Order: sequence, then structure tokens, then C-alpha cells
Amino acid sequence: MGQELRAWRIYGAVSTLAFVVLAISAFSLTRQRTTFGTIDVQRINVVEPNGTLRMVISNKARFPGVIVRGKQYPFDRHTAGILFYNDEGTENGGLIFGGRKHADGTVSSYGHLSFDRYEQDQAFSLDAIQNRTGQVTRLAFIDRPKWRITDLLKLPVSRWRQFLKTHPRGEPRLTMERAHDGAVFLAVKDRQGHTRILIKVGSHGNPVIQLLGASGRVIAQLPRPRK
Repeated sequence: MGQELRAWRIYGAVSTLAFVVLAISAFSLTRQRTTFGTIDVQRINVVEPNGTLRMVISNKARFPGVIVRGKQYPFDRHTAGILFYNDEGTENGGLIFGGRKHADGTVSSYGHLSFDRYEQDQAFSLDAIQNRTGQVTRLAFIDRPKWRITDLLKLPVSRWRQFLKTHPRGEPRLTMERAHDGAVFLAVKDRQGHTRILIKVGSHGNPVIQLLGASGRVIAQLPRPRK
């Protein structure tokens, strides 16, 4: 009886060890690669081995606020999309999109791709917008100030307007746009945001090239304005 009991104990121990080894092996293989045909999710967080967030793919309901160095600041953007994060877990760009038909029959649609200056707002953006007033498509290069975006985010929203009165928001330097009225133009601006070169084809197809002073006065134009 004693020998039989010892045999059962040895068998139980070996079986348990074998199960643990198989479970660990299966878990290790799962961590290396898993293949899905179709997966339905509300949000995916892509992280580094140390846990640093690098990308979020999310629906509207679970879209994150602004994340800087791993800390999230509430900011409701009412959108779905993808957000990119730098090596420090700080947002540095994203792709958002949406659109719908409204109760009054009008439609809206938008897509936005941008990349940010370090711990600041977007320095490059690409937009496609459709709303009640028409359609706009825009490419913009933007100079951003050196103050950190957290200087603004740590304040209550009620104080943002006052903060931005004493802190520069940044200036577009180059804008290429298709406007609501169907005109298309390329505007090259100085560091103060004044348009200095304007190349435009108006809504009626009339082309114009203008050189402007800092005050907005036209210095030269092709074709020359009619007298």
C-alpha cells in the first residue's frame, strides 16, 4: 500500500510539472506571435517592452485625452482615429476622421493627419473638411512656439483664453488650400504670419501671382491689375 501511494504521489508530481511546462511553453509562444483572421476591438494600445505608449488605435468612445510623458490630460476630441507617441510617451501626431448625415439632410466629413513639434502642437497638417458651407482641403506647415503644451493643459479650460493672450500660438508659414468657393491658392508667409507670396486661381478660373509687403500691400502682381 505504501509503495502504491508513493507511486501515485510521484505520478501526480510529474504530471503537474509536465502541465506547468506545457502551459509556460504555450504562453511563451502566444507572446511571440498570434494570428487572427478578424478581430473586433474598441481600442488597441501599442507599447514598448518597458510599457511606454507608442500608438493608440481607438473608436470615439475610448479615444484618449492628451498624453504627455505617460500622463493623460482630459481633452475630449469626439473622434475616432490613431494617435502617435514619441520615445517618451508623449503625443506627437495623429490621424483622425469622421462624418455623418445630419437631421436636416446636410452632410459633414473630415480627415486630419498631423505631426507635432516636441511637446507642442502640430507643425505639419493635412485636412479634408466638408460641411454646410462647402468643401476645404488644406496642407499647412506651421511654426510653433517653445513653451510646453503642458503649461496650457495643466490649467482649467476657463483660463486657456487668457493664457493664449500672452503666449504665441504659432504661425502658418506655408498653406496650400482648396477653399469653400472652389478657389485654390498657395500662400507663403513670413515668421509673423503675413502672406508675402500668393499664387491663386479664383473660383472663376482667373489666375494671379502677388508679392506683398508686411502690411499686406501688393508690391507686384501678374497679370498686372487693370487701371
